[in-house]
Amino acid sequence: MTARTVLHQADISRALTRISHEILESNRGTNDLVILGIPTRGVVLARRIAENIQRIEPGTGDLVGALDVTMYRDDLSRTRTRTPSPTSVPGSIDGKTVVLVDDVLYSGRTIRAALDALNDFGRPRAVRLAVLVDRGHRELPIRADFVGKNLPSAASERINVRLTEIDGDESVTIEDSATTASDDGEGAA
Repeated sequence: MTARTVLHQADISRALTRISHEILESNRGTNDLVILGIPTRGVVLARRIAENIQRIEPGTGDLVGALDVTMYRDDLSRTRTRTPSPTSVPGSIDGKTVVLVDDVLYSGRTIRAALDALNDFGRPRAVRLAVLVDRGHRELPIRADFVGKNLPSAASERINVRLTEIDGDESVTIEDSATTASDDGEGAA
């Protein structure tokens, strides 16, 4: 089966702009806001969201970082994982609203790991979740607060998010997972 494109570059850009506005509206501005991307593509998306927010509300300080969850995953002994990435949190998260950003929400296990990792950095007032694609098939009671695209899919399918900064081009495709190899687990079947 060939890959079917479900989001093009313009669609991704519009979705991230909408998510940025929704975050600002929900938080009533940028006060006490921290945006943390989950490597790999979640970090790129978090940076883009932060850039959008800074364009909407100029003068906003550094509010974006990265939260690596590799060592907090519950499947380390069973699946291949990627090499851990650096974690960078802009200041303290105590009493702040933290928005976790990831590319694809699937089982919810990556987000559970992110919540565990967040505990090592403090106690936020609230934690929100922004994802580019929510594909369903949750194994844990986790839902996204901000979603670019709900994309119901079969468990045998794979959602591929490609971003210019990492992949050289930009799209979201869906294909039968038998034709691809998993790179990070959350988008994979």
